[in-house]
Amino acid sequence: MKFEGKVIKYGDNVDTDVIIPARYLNTIDKKELASHCMEDLDASFQERVKTHNIIVAGNNFGCGSSREHAPLAIKESGVTLVIAKSFARIFYRNAINIGLAIYECPEAAEGIVDGDMITSDSDTGIIKDETTGTTYTTKPFPEFIGKIIADGGLMESIKKGNIR
Repeated sequence: MKFEGKVIKYGDNVDTDVIIPARYLNTIDKKELASHCMEDLDASFQERVKTHNIIVAGNNFGCGSSREHAPLAIKESGVTLVIAKSFARIFYRNAINIGLAIYECPEAAEGIVDGDMITSDSDTGIIKDETTGTTYTTKPFPEFIGKIIADGGLMESIKKGNIR
């Protein structure tokens, strides 16, 4: 899968409570969740995500509670890829389960800045900062994870018969 877009950059320890505040967890409506994504961390996120569809962050992205709502809110906001130095393990798995592409790549997370245009190919693990010309390499998705993400999540992949 290929990704292209402008970056919204965050720091370390972006937790699930700021990704989607608990006060909005009384709904399962994906668009409603997306409308509150990052509002306690970044008041400009809803406007910026209209033209910036990749998040780059520091260490421990998605820490906090194990709510699946956090990666779901990010994905439904229009974000196609999250690159971080590291992810909280349960967030990492939840992201895959709902079909949100995520890369751990400390070098890219360090070098890419807010507003940069990047391209990436999950089959090769190549991330290119088109703004600076710098190329980063991360581990490509294993084939089965790539299928889950391409299918839109684990449940969709099961429905399509790609996972048994």
